[in-house]
Amino acid sequence: MKSNRNIMSRGEGRRLGNVALIAFMLGSLLLLSLIRARFSPIGKTREAIKAEEQQAMRKESVKMETLDTADETAALVAEEEEETQPKPSDNSSSTALAADHHLRLSKPVCYESSRRSNTCEAAGDVRVQGRVQTIHISPLEQEWKVKPYCRKHDAFALAHVKEWALRPLRGDAPRCTINSSATAFVLSTGGFTGNLFHDYTDVLIPAFITAQRYAGEVQFLVSSFKSWWTDKYHEIFQQLSKHEVVDIDNDHEVRCYPSVVVGPTFHKELGVDASKTTPEGSSISMVDFRAMLRSAFRLERAVATPSGDRWDIRRRPRLLIISRRNSRRFLNERAMVDMAMSLGFDVRVGDPDVSTDVSKFARLVNSADVMVGVHGAGLTNMVFLPAGAVLIQVVPYGGLEWLARGTFKEPSADMQIHYLEYMIQVDETTLSEQYPKDDPVLKDPYSIHKQGWNALKTVYLDKQNVKPHLGRLKNTFMEALKLLPHGHSF
Repeated sequence: MKSNRNIMSRGEGRRLGNVALIAFMLGSLLLLSLIRARFSPIGKTREAIKAEEQQAMRKESVKMETLDTADETAALVAEEEEETQPKPSDNSSSTALAADHHLRLSKPVCYESSRRSNTCEAAGDVRVQGRVQTIHISPLEQEWKVKPYCRKHDAFALAHVKEWALRPLRGDAPRCTINSSATAFVLSTGGFTGNLFHDYTDVLIPAFITAQRYAGEVQFLVSSFKSWWTDKYHEIFQQLSKHEVVDIDNDHEVRCYPSVVVGPTFHKELGVDASKTTPEGSSISMVDFRAMLRSAFRLERAVATPSGDRWDIRRRPRLLIISRRNSRRFLNERAMVDMAMSLGFDVRVGDPDVSTDVSKFARLVNSADVMVGVHGAGLTNMVFLPAGAVLIQVVPYGGLEWLARGTFKEPSADMQIHYLEYMIQVDETTLSEQYPKDDPVLKDPYSIHKQGWNALKTVYLDKQNVKPHLGRLKNTFMEALKLLPHGHSF
C-alpha cells in the first residue's frame, strides 16, 4: 500500500506539473500579444502610429525624466518570469523543450529597451542589405521597423536617422556575398552627433552597454555614417570590436551573420545603470566604461594621487579650466588662472572643439585633479578624469539647476568623481547688461522656461557670458583642494 501511494503521488505530481506548465505557456502567449500591441509592428495603421507618436511627444518635458513606467513595468514582468519560469529536469525533455519555447516567445524581436531606446535582436540566417536599410532574417514571423538611435521621442533628432526594416527571409532574398561569424550591430550616428555630450550619451555609452558582452566578436554597421566622426572615436570602436567599422548605407554587399542587434540600449544621461544586468547575468558600470577609455587612449592615471617624487611638479594639484569660444565664456579667465596659481595649483587651460584630437585632450584631462567649466558639452570630458578628481560646474544664471543636475552632477557619482557647483548670480552675468533690472529674464527666469526649450536656450545658454567673483570662486577652489589627497604637501 505504501508503494501504491507513492506511485499515485508521483503520477498526480506529473499531471499537476503539466497543467501548471500549460497555464504558464498560455499566460506567456497573452503577455506576448500585449507586448507586441504596445511596440506596434507595421501592422498598425499610419494614423494610429502617428497618434501614438504625438502622444509620446507630449509626455516629453524640457526637464530630464529619471523614471519611466514602461521600464518599471518591464522590470516587474522580468522578475515575475524569472520567479515562475519552469526549470527543466534531467529526465523530462518535453518540459525542457517547452521552457525553451517559452523563452523564445517571451520577448519579441523588437522591444522597448528603455525609455529612450528601441532595440531589435534576432538570430538564425541574417542577411544585411545596407544600401536599402533592410535585414532579411529566418526565422522571423513578421516585419519590424526601427530607428537605431537613443532619442526615440525626439522628432528633430530622428529626422536625421534612417529607418531600418527587419523582414522575414523569402525565397527571393539576396544571396550572401560576405559571411561573418560575428554579431552584426546596426546603430546610427545621425541625430545630434558632433556635440560631445550627445556623442557619449546617445551613441558611445549605449554602444558600450550593448556591445561589451560580445567580447569583440561584434561588427559595427554604422548608418548615417560620418567618416570624421568614426575616425575621431576610432580607438573606442577598436576596444569594442575586432572587426572593421562599416559605412553600411553605402555598402553594396549582402553581409550575412548568425545574429544581429539593431539599435543600442540606453540607460541614463552620460551613464550606465549598474543595477541592470546583461543577458548573461553580469553587471557593468561607468567604472567599466572609464576603464575601457583609459585602455583606448592609454591614460596613465586611474586615481587622482600626487607623484611620489617631492621635486616633481605633479606633487602640485593640477587645475584644468575648460575654455569656451562663443557663448558662456569666462570674461575674467586670466584672473582666474592667477588666483588658482596663488592657491598652489598647477593651472592649464583647455579649449576643446569638434576638431580636437580626442586622444591628446583625454591625456590632458586625465592629468588634472580639478576641472572647472561653465555648463556645456565641454564638461563631458569629465569621463577622462581620474577617480577622486573634482568637477566644478559653473551654472549660468537663469534657474538652470535642474539642467546642471541631470547632465553632469548626477553622472559624477557613478564616475567616482567629487562634484562642486558655482552658481552665477545676476551681477556676474552679461544678461544684466542686456536687460533692464525688472525684466522677466532677470526677475523671473521660470517665466522664460514656460515658453519652451528654444526660448530658454536662446536667452540663458546662447546670449550669456559670465564673470565669476574671484573671492567667491576662490572659496570653491579651496573646497576642491580639501577633497584631494594631496594635502599640503605641495
